Amino acid sequence: MTTRDILISLDNSWKRDAVLLKIKNGLDSDEIVNEFLKENELQIKELTRLLRPEDINLLSQVEQLSTCEAKLINRINSLNYLNNEKNHYPINVKINNSSNRSPSNRISLFMIKWSNKFVVIALLTISAIALSKQAWA
Repeated sequence: MTTRDILISLDNSWKRDAVLLKIKNGLDSDEIVNEFLKENELQIKELTRLLRPEDINLLSQVEQLSTCEAKLINRINSLNYLNNEKNHYPINVKINNSSNRSPSNRISLFMIKWSNKFVVIALLTISAIALSKQAWA
């Protein structure tokens, strides 16, 4: 069997839809990988025997690519989470405003609303001062 034939066979065995279904059913990623390795043990052994040094380098690069893609997905997911939190924020403020009218709640709502803006403005000011000092030095 050639390297190409083995790779095609392994690719057919690793069906993304089937893997996603296993994840949805609660299987851990390590379990899924171990099951795949066990089911395709002979082909994987043959593939490792046929790999050349430049192929191993390519595998390393593909692994780095997959890591980058996983990080990208993670960041997009966290941005989506933050956007969802921002979308829900005005509703929570309205509920808090209408039910509690004490002065301490007004201060905390003010801080929640303006603290991030204040921090950003302060950081920009500090950066501008530092850059101007650097320019004059």
